[in-house]
Amino acid sequence: MPQHARTLPVCRDCDGFVTAAIDAGTRHRDGTRATLRVNCPACKGTGHTLPRSATALVRVGR
Repeated sequence: MPQHARTLPVCRDCDGFVTAAIDAGTRHRDGTRATLRVNCPACKGTGHTLPRSATALVRVGR
């Protein structure tokens, strides 16, 4: 029988695309664009969020 892996819900802020490349508007000497890489602040770069029940337990302090 197959084992079922527990799947975490995808972050609703980034939809699983945790890193965004933002164009800085300048170019390097070789002609490539200078970009900034920014991770999602909501999921901190994981792409997943905790289920609401686990979040509620953390808030209560259990």
